[in-house]
Amino acid sequence: MADTSGNADTTGSTATGNTGETGKALSGPRKSSWKYIGPGIVVAATGVGAGDLVATLIAGSNFGYTLLWAAVIGCLVKISLAEAAGRWHLSTGRTLFDGWASLGRWTSWFFVVYVVIWGFVYGAAAMSSSGLPLQALFPDVMDLEWWAVLTGLVGLVFVWFNKYEVFEKVMTVLVGVMFVVTVYLAIRVTPNLGDAFAGLLPVLPDEKDSILNTLGLIGGVGGTITLAAYGYWVNAKGWTNTGWMKVMRLDNRVAYITTGIFVISMLFVGAELLHSSNVAIASGDKGLIQLGDILEDEYGTATAKFFLIGFFATSFTSLIGVWHGVSLMFADFVERYRKDRADRATGEGKPPAGKATSGEGSTSGEGSAPSGGSTSGEEVASGARERSWPFRAYLLWLTFPPIVLLFQGEPFRLIILYGVLGAAFLPFLALTLVWLLNSSRTPAEWRNGILSNSMLTIAGLIFVILCVKQIWDQPWSEFF
Repeated sequence: MADTSGNADTTGSTATGNTGETGKALSGPRKSSWKYIGPGIVVAATGVGAGDLVATLIAGSNFGYTLLWAAVIGCLVKISLAEAAGRWHLSTGRTLFDGWASLGRWTSWFFVVYVVIWGFVYGAAAMSSSGLPLQALFPDVMDLEWWAVLTGLVGLVFVWFNKYEVFEKVMTVLVGVMFVVTVYLAIRVTPNLGDAFAGLLPVLPDEKDSILNTLGLIGGVGGTITLAAYGYWVNAKGWTNTGWMKVMRLDNRVAYITTGIFVISMLFVGAELLHSSNVAIASGDKGLIQLGDILEDEYGTATAKFFLIGFFATSFTSLIGVWHGVSLMFADFVERYRKDRADRATGEGKPPAGKATSGEGSTSGEGSAPSGGSTSGEEVASGARERSWPFRAYLLWLTFPPIVLLFQGEPFRLIILYGVLGAAFLPFLALTLVWLLNSSRTPAEWRNGILSNSMLTIAGLIFVILCVKQIWDQPWSEFF
């Protein structure tokens, strides 16, 4: 994707004292290179879960190739969001939560309520999704609930004892499995390429609520809170300043090209295998189990089991991605809160997050790193956040309380709140990024250009519409 900040990639040297992957100080921008790719693979793997694959399958089943263009636009929208989050981290030296905190305390309240409720419900959903394909592969070993608990505990142990480098390598292997399986299935069903190319034309299906359904597909391609986590993974990789801007943009494009391949491949499967036969599958993870049965009938047991392996890779990457990325964000939130309390207790002042210490709107290209001490982005890069008690406390929150939901069912009121908060997060992310990246909190040469502002505004409007629809559709009369 083009430079969405509206500025030349070659501007801006790195902040004094910042270091790259090799530990040597960077004197200028890094050249974009495939050897650095990593956070993009992680965000693509985490963002594409079983639910995304089912939604795309159902779109292909219902409309054939008609909404292929919407899936492509969904990837472009998410590229803009992730690029903006990464650009904030690199241009300011600050984390995204530092930026949110500079907009007012309301952002902190929204974030903490969101991650507590969302994490409780999502933990159960992620474990159940990862357990389903294992139960299908090994039906006589144990019940689904115990497979789900096992995957949650494995994810907990893996993230607890490994730092980002190992985490990224494992995610890359699992993404390779996802890629091979989804592309194989897309080729196996023999797609009609003429119809597929026709599906790139922006045409709406001839049915009721077609606009809302189309916006839902656009908004559902590839991640929610994981888009915000992208900037944290960029820092965890060791990229902490503007010298890595070109690399980050290449990495981000790789992320959503990969996401696009997953989504388009599953839309091909839905269009050819389900649409042509008028076969309907259930929404949610169980729809993929149904697809496995259909694949076994059509292409044999080996293809079905191969698909279930890909299903597991898809679900488990989302699980460990959230276990790592959102725990990293929560640890950053707690650290920021503790520092603010300490500052208030001592009466010390501090400049607003993201602003240069030498004056607003610094154009030095050095971000806004303070002259002394490390920035929050550098603290993430050092691995300090991954070793902190808040990181591990949130890991435990994602794993153990949700186990109760696996055995007792999901509480009705909590599910409604989960749906509302989840729908509100992407509008919150898009619109706060517009705010942050057009203000003096961001050095002038890294602020939004016309393209980035347009894409983020479009994203914000799409997500606001979907948020309103989600809130409207909730059974509020039964809530009270």
